[in-house]
Amino acid sequence: MPLPPASGTGKYYALAAKSIRLIRQGCTNRPFFHISVTQRKRLNSQPVIEQLGSYDPMPNINNEKLVALNLERLKFWLGQGAHVTTPVAELLGLTGFFPIHPKSYMTAWRNRQAEQDRLTSEKEAAKSTA
Repeated sequence: MPLPPASGTGKYYALAAKSIRLIRQGCTNRPFFHISVTQRKRLNSQPVIEQLGSYDPMPNINNEKLVALNLERLKFWLGQGAHVTTPVAELLGLTGFFPIHPKSYMTAWRNRQAEQDRLTSEKEAAKSTA
């Protein structure tokens, strides 16, 4: 299966009439997303074409964020030329369906840097009090 275009713009994006995107559901403080195929210029009142999966961003008791995908239908819509939005591309990269998105690498790098900074500041604070 060929890889999707890297930039998400250009001739592939211009020709894509349909997009695979996250549709937000749920309450104010409890988001839940459906991964759906929609028309690219869809109004919120219009129905989606097909639901391909779901994503629960709130960690459960095992600290897991749950994703459910119908990969066969996803392959079908990608073969039809549907455009994948960046958040969905990140999820598909983490599941192993796409290559890992560069934004995921940058988020992990920033988290590691913040953790290292926090540890060094704690060591310095411990040295100054001792």
